[in-house]
Amino acid sequence: MADVIRVCLIGMGRTGKEIAKILLQQEDIDLVMAVCSETSNKIGKDLGEILNTRDTGIIVDSCRNLETNIFKYKPDVAIDFSNPEGTVRNAEILAKMKVRMVIGTTGFNEIQTKKLMSIAKNNKVGIVHAPNITLGVNVLMVLTNLAASILESYDCTIVESHFKDKKDAPSGTAKKIANEVLKGMSINRDINLHDLDYTEVPIHAVRAGGIIGRHEVVLASEYDKVEIAHESFSRTAFALGALKAVRFIHDKVGFFEMNDVLDLRHVMTRYLEREAYFRKQKIYNMELQEDQLPV
Repeated sequence: MADVIRVCLIGMGRTGKEIAKILLQQEDIDLVMAVCSETSNKIGKDLGEILNTRDTGIIVDSCRNLETNIFKYKPDVAIDFSNPEGTVRNAEILAKMKVRMVIGTTGFNEIQTKKLMSIAKNNKVGIVHAPNITLGVNVLMVLTNLAASILESYDCTIVESHFKDKKDAPSGTAKKIANEVLKGMSINRDINLHDLDYTEVPIHAVRAGGIIGRHEVVLASEYDKVEIAHESFSRTAFALGALKAVRFIHDKVGFFEMNDVLDLRHVMTRYLEREAYFRKQKIYNMELQEDQLPV
């Protein structure tokens, strides 16, 4: 059996609670810490009480005591689903103590994202920055890039929908999707990734009810349109993505995104190799059939 990964969970909102449930079910994961905000009424409660399950022996504590508890419980990886300011602050503490991170927090500005990259580099630790943490939405981004590269003359619009209390709009995932559109449409010209500006792609943000998360890409011409959509039905999708990221980052150093975790580059290479193999098969069969035709 592989070594057990000791995990600290930061953020006890709806997604954080779902992640906790999934982590507690894993044989190769030991959830050793649960952390909430300084003003939360969850402080001092057993995690099981918050999850409406049996007691776990894990007492939820304030982020104010993060460094003390890291010393005490010695996690290998921390999962952070809090807020941008808090996540950057937590990252500085965790990196200094050589604890790797999976960051699912959304709403970072460019300066904060660069700060996280710098923290990973300067402290030689591993960080997965994954505001787009579900498998499905990463597939959507690959398909969007591909479609935009083929339909580069089409107009593009993104519509993203989330629950009414989500603070950042547009979502971090929607911004990444917009950049995939721009990368795809620039296939026939050189472009610096640092020059990508997601605001060049119209994004419509909907905040209503309890919508967990939906992203839709519309590529339209005067004569037809293509729609690519992803929707999460349950926060379990986020939890499973976080679990995969933990298993990926626990022995790595560097700054990564979810496409690294899912190894999508390798998937695309395999796809192209398979298509080339099928094409060769088709040509071979056609030649075989020609040889068998009567003279």
